[in-house]
Amino acid sequence: MTSKVTYNGGLRTSCEHLRSGDTFITDAPIDNNGKGQAFSPTDTVATGLASCMLTMMGIKANSLDVDLTNAMAEVTKHMAADPRRISKIEVKLSLPKNVSDKNRKILEHTANTCPVHYSLHPDIEKVISYNWVF
Repeated sequence: MTSKVTYNGGLRTSCEHLRSGDTFITDAPIDNNGKGQAFSPTDTVATGLASCMLTMMGIKANSLDVDLTNAMAEVTKHMAADPRRISKIEVKLSLPKNVSDKNRKILEHTANTCPVHYSLHPDIEKVISYNWVF
């Protein structure tokens, strides 16, 4: 088993990663009857895409002897109705500019083929931008 999720009432869950004991909570978003005081479940999905992309890039960067420390992603999630679902995820990555063009292509390909990217429904539009700026 990977995790345990407990419904706390009030449209809030507590999520525990069983191996590490790390926890986080989710709340329903304001636009869906919630308080929006924490990540919503769909926020965690959209954020998981960016986290997976950066993690996979980090793994590949290690083998290329490239340091991606302080790389970051800004994530915007868009929702649709009928049925309510994630319709689009925008990920804007900020990455170190001292990476060669060859390694940039390798790292971008690695990010675009991360497990979460492949796991998301193909109808979810993914808008990814790579900004080699710092």
